[in-house]
Amino acid sequence: MQIFPGFTNFARSLGAQGVLFFQVLARLHHIPKRRAFVSAQLYGAGNKVLHVVLLVSFVMGMVLSLQTGLVLADYGQQDQVGIVVAVTMAREMGPFITAIILSATVGSALAAEIGTMAVSDELSALEVLSVDKISFIVMPRVVALILMAPVLTIFADTMGIVGGGFVARSQLGVSAPLYYDSALESLRQLGGLVAVPKDVYGGLMKSMVFGGVVAIISCAEGLRTRGGALGVGDATRTAVRDSIIAIIIVNYFITWFLYQN
Repeated sequence: MQIFPGFTNFARSLGAQGVLFFQVLARLHHIPKRRAFVSAQLYGAGNKVLHVVLLVSFVMGMVLSLQTGLVLADYGQQDQVGIVVAVTMAREMGPFITAIILSATVGSALAAEIGTMAVSDELSALEVLSVDKISFIVMPRVVALILMAPVLTIFADTMGIVGGGFVARSQLGVSAPLYYDSALESLRQLGGLVAVPKDVYGGLMKSMVFGGVVAIISCAEGLRTRGGALGVGDATRTAVRDSIIAIIIVNYFITWFLYQN
């Protein structure tokens, strides 16, 4: 009798995800021969969710600008709203919004797709044919999500700043040139790792890690799927839930690493 079934399942899932991560790392040299599959996954992970990222980021930029602008206006500092919006979008909101959308859309689709293959014995058929399922199915999806996440984050950052500018001009009385000048100026501080503004490359680094986290968790849950259609549903739900939790936890540690000094 299992005393803590929830903890046991969590430990098994974490172990499976860790093993899958190292299996993917060991097969990265297969990327050239799997480039067609990687390209297809890049298209699926980017084109199919780009409009969602643009819309959500634009609205979040509007909300962020309005909320912070109203507070700053109490102190006569509403002209600084561009700095707050730009830094917040680049550091946190852009990567986080992108990761959550990828988790809810692409991650759930990966878990359902691979889970369906598992319960219909397609994965077993690949093993019979001596096809490496990690290289053929998992690795292209992981690589695609890692590469596409920062691209989507750039769009998210841009649309968030534009949305904030719309509210700053229409609701806060901040001119567009002043808003965008302050926003761009706030992102010009170069980091110590690369010759790119620290807030920008920090956010892009986060998004790459988030993309890998979503892909690994979703694929691992798909591979572990058992029990027919019900099992596919459970795997999809678990993949989205665990991905969001992992994104929040990993976000803290990356932020601590980048900005503790």
